[in-house]
Amino acid sequence: MIDLAFLRDQPDLVKRSQEARGESPDTVDAALAADRERRAAITTFEELRAAQNAHGKTVAQAPKEQKAALVAEGKQLSERVKQAQAIAAAAEEVAEAALSKIENIVIDGVPAGGEDAFVTLRTHGEPASFDFEPLDHLELGEKLGAIDMERGTKVSGSRFYFLTGIGARLEYALMALGLQRAVDAGFIPMIPPTLVRPEVMKGTGFLGQHADEVYRLEGEDLYLVGTSEVPLAGYHMGEIIDLEAGPKRYAGWSTCYRREAGSYGKDTRGIIRVHQFNKLEMFVYTTPEDAEEEHLRLVALQEQMLQDLGLSYRVIDVAAGDLGSSAARKYDVEAWVPTQGAYRELTSTSNCTSYQARRLDVRYRPDRGKTAPVATLNGTLATTRWIVALLETHQRADGSVVIPEVLRPYLGGIEVAEPIG
Repeated sequence: MIDLAFLRDQPDLVKRSQEARGESPDTVDAALAADRERRAAITTFEELRAAQNAHGKTVAQAPKEQKAALVAEGKQLSERVKQAQAIAAAAEEVAEAALSKIENIVIDGVPAGGEDAFVTLRTHGEPASFDFEPLDHLELGEKLGAIDMERGTKVSGSRFYFLTGIGARLEYALMALGLQRAVDAGFIPMIPPTLVRPEVMKGTGFLGQHADEVYRLEGEDLYLVGTSEVPLAGYHMGEIIDLEAGPKRYAGWSTCYRREAGSYGKDTRGIIRVHQFNKLEMFVYTTPEDAEEEHLRLVALQEQMLQDLGLSYRVIDVAAGDLGSSAARKYDVEAWVPTQGAYRELTSTSNCTSYQARRLDVRYRPDRGKTAPVATLNGTLATTRWIVALLETHQRADGSVVIPEVLRPYLGGIEVAEPIG
């Protein structure tokens, strides 16, 4: 959630942020009204409770002949306290619901508008061109014995697949390369749980506008994560962490699950949009004043990976309406996919400022003084979808695929993936 003091002091700025996201500014007025009602209800409850405590002392000190009347008054006062407590609890729920509709305040310079209003910051490399008719990643994957969609569907349903042979090895190589790069950059490797409690999923912002993307285990009250961001954000939940030595940086390797609700008919071919995939996610806890610099550092790590894999890409500043509720700014790195003639997202990295930390109660002590929420950031460093761009970009006329040099040590020195038959 956003800082309540900030909301009260600068409602117009919060309204502008909501409008940039395509949300109604009325959500701000509603949240402020609910906050006033909540504070008034809590004040009434506390005043009545104080009166009740004082009355109890009066009863204890009163002469015997007055006690019966005072006890009767005390019962009436006790009932009023219970009613006030119930009203305060209800007002708290209303206020929390109203505040949950206020998304993170976008950082100055983020483009306003929806999905197509992004700004391209830079491009790298020339899109691949061929003197033959290129195959798409699924055709290549089938020739190489790397992707088996048919049996994935047979076993698990649509949007599932098997990575086989060189396909499985390519994914492990990508993830291992990414993990080594992360470790070299000071990240602590993590294999986090992929089932989390509702308060963790909610705290990261995935039970808001993205709730229909999340798988829930009925009867267990647990959720399958769509990114390691979720368990890594919950790792220090309820803690005061020490940032004096610098940011805490983690790299989580996990299997991820997404329902892909609302995407029927989109990217149904191949492994671009699937229900299960592997991902290596960077996650950082830092001070609010260092968050933007850390954000650029994450993007640089992503770009270096894509450059070393020989992929052409662009970096975009995602528009406010496409950010997600927790992100104050997000950069996507999109690689060129030759057979689609388009850039497709391979990585994203978000600066969530203190929004998630407030919800999850993760704090630090600035200058060893009063505690304050930390800032959190996240960014992809490798995922299954990268195989799409790799196969298509580095294919040859005979259906073989040249393995980028940086991956070869993780593949036993294989330089070219050859068709299997």
